[in-house]
Amino acid sequence: MSASVSLFASENSWIETDAVAQCHHVAALDGMVHVAGMPDLHPGKGAPIGAAMRSSVLYPFLVGSDIGCGIAVFPIALKKPSPERLAARFPDLDVPLAPDADDPAWAFASRGKPVPAGYTEGLGTVGRGNHFVELARIGSIEDGAHAERLGLAAGALVLIVHSGSRGLGERILRAHTEVHGAGPAADPPAYLAAHDDAVRWGSLNRRLLAARVALALGAEPAEPIVDECHNLVEVRDGHYLHRKGAAPGDGRDVLIAGTRGTPSFVVAAHAGADAGWSVAHGAGRKMSRADALRRGRAKHTVEELRRTPLGSLVVCGDRQLLFEEAPTAYKRIEQVIADLVAHGLATPVAVTVPVVTYKTADQPAEAPKRDRRRSWARP
Repeated sequence: MSASVSLFASENSWIETDAVAQCHHVAALDGMVHVAGMPDLHPGKGAPIGAAMRSSVLYPFLVGSDIGCGIAVFPIALKKPSPERLAARFPDLDVPLAPDADDPAWAFASRGKPVPAGYTEGLGTVGRGNHFVELARIGSIEDGAHAERLGLAAGALVLIVHSGSRGLGERILRAHTEVHGAGPAADPPAYLAAHDDAVRWGSLNRRLLAARVALALGAEPAEPIVDECHNLVEVRDGHYLHRKGAAPGDGRDVLIAGTRGTPSFVVAAHAGADAGWSVAHGAGRKMSRADALRRGRAKHTVEELRRTPLGSLVVCGDRQLLFEEAPTAYKRIEQVIADLVAHGLATPVAVTVPVVTYKTADQPAEAPKRDRRRSWARP
């Protein structure tokens, strides 16, 4: 008998039938108790993204390879936040850092603790896909009491970091799937121990990324006011609660990401058991990457995608990624938030507006080609 499935979205939300079908497929797995689909639900590789799945059996594939992926928000103080000037000062976050006590970013982020699992590959890098580091300003305050508690004020600047455990989570999942495929964990405590390392690694990496950017922009690094993981499993009430693209919503503060061309929302989450104690993690894709690339190239130029309608700039040297991650490839974040509010899962606290969004380092400009027709005549 299949587990129950609840979908926390309205008729106005864009929810693909394939994503709903994946929820019911997961609900039929042995030991599954309940599947909750968030309003950003969309199809994933074998399991839905934007879902919380509760079971008496631990299934590593339901969490996926990017264990520990999450979003953190850091306060930052800057004078005259010109997008052009600040975009040029962003560091190359594709270049990893070695743990070095003399590096101020590492010294601040690590707090003297070793790297979880001793995994240093990709440390301090943001990754590809929908990961990003964004300088944003608080556009409006939606709930004064919660905003005051978090220290948020209209016009203030924040750094938003969306990244995960890089290759560590992939290595953990591969070790399982090479032996068990999509089956359950043969040794749940061993998987959970490795999983917890990846969750800690992801949180450390978000702190390191924020510290690198803050220092490069001439600001002091700060501790996060929000840092929630949305790819993880936790033991709750004797069950395994798998979250894939769903943020913990049981009394937590969460940033729900829009796109590089739309606002994001800080919310105070208060979801219950029916929702898997979870809320959405972002706008959710409505186009595959292939569709976004094909449609985007027909409608936009690279230059158009580097500056958003909000006036913000996008740092992205990968042209294909610019199209794949275009704002039009995602659902309306306002509808996602409205659905969470309508279902009593979250209270909007503040709206953030992009100033500079970093995806991957800009490529150096090509040197002008030599004019061979005239070069022979030069003295």
